[in-house]
Amino acid sequence: MPEIPSPNESAAPTREHADLLHTLAMHRGFLRFTTQGLDDEQARQRTTVSALSLGGLIKHVAEMERTWADFILEGPSAMPDFATIAEGDPAERADEFRLLPGETLAGVLAEYETVARRTDDLVAALPDLDMDHPLPDAPWFKPGVRWSARRVLLHVIAETAQHAGHADIIRESLDGAKTMG
Repeated sequence: MPEIPSPNESAAPTREHADLLHTLAMHRGFLRFTTQGLDDEQARQRTTVSALSLGGLIKHVAEMERTWADFILEGPSAMPDFATIAEGDPAERADEFRLLPGETLAGVLAEYETVARRTDDLVAALPDLDMDHPLPDAPWFKPGVRWSARRVLLHVIAETAQHAGHADIIRESLDGAKTMG
């Protein structure tokens, strides 16, 4: 796992750093809230036509955030080989979105918390959110495009918020509970 740089002694986190971290924390909270009071079987349950479950969403979002934090540190070499994934076993890919036997809701929530702390420490230590890397080769990325740390964080925030919405629908379908209202 890539090491987080030591904070630059002369550079305190900016208001922008704080705003990005606050927004990410808020959406992480919405996502985690959807699992309150559930057991592992409920966290595995599919309640819509999709294959998504609450435990699987937490697992996926943690892995997504970890991968993008690694990208900030290492660039495209930290990303998976998307060509191999596209050609790989669809069932294996689907397992990334499921809480599998032997996995627990408590375990994926703890892992998500570890990933979140690492991301927060990384962002706080970044002296400049403009540092960037080229995106890896993937059918959905334009060749030659570079993303700054800021752009990566905005992407992580957007994906976390999107999946928190998915989770809210799944939870409401499960037992009527809502995260908002």
